[in-house]
Amino acid sequence: MMNPLANLANYHIILASNSPRRRELLAGLGIDFEVKVLPDIDESYPQDLPTPQVAGYIAREKAEAYRPMMGDADLVITADTIVVAGDEVMGKPHDADDARRMLMRLSGRTHQVITGVCLATREALRCFSVTTDVTFKPLTDAEISYYVEVYRPYDKAGAYGIQEWIGYIGVTALNGSYFNVMGLPVQRIYSELAKL
Repeated sequence: MMNPLANLANYHIILASNSPRRRELLAGLGIDFEVKVLPDIDESYPQDLPTPQVAGYIAREKAEAYRPMMGDADLVITADTIVVAGDEVMGKPHDADDARRMLMRLSGRTHQVITGVCLATREALRCFSVTTDVTFKPLTDAEISYYVEVYRPYDKAGAYGIQEWIGYIGVTALNGSYFNVMGLPVQRIYSELAKL
């Protein structure tokens, strides 16, 4: 049986992310890839950039950082995930207090998780963003403290992983891609890769 992504046979696919969740999700597509991460890529963005464009902007900047060293067959996948609550863009928390503050802000509300993705070759750059709405029940101080102390979500935008305890007990509704909330909209990536 032929793999639906057989068109990728001529590409050397590189996932430009240290995230174990992104590695696991991309591996689920059944494609071969290598993980390669450049140190110290700037993840800042212009403060006047409209919020829905932030993740895509950062993913594009990451992709541009790889392009000078890419070979002819390389296909680099970059991604950036943000959590948006009202008008606040939440990246990764700085410490436990920041994580608690973020979770208190998400408690009892619906927020957006936006992942920007770029598929880069030497000749072309294909970028897109995927948005998922996530609703949390009102979280107690004890629930927030327990989660932060036990799971230490300092590497996660918005200070939570939906696939962890806080997602099990806290998420009451989801509109969009669950995997996008984990950090990689694999269905959309599959669709884009199939077009190459």
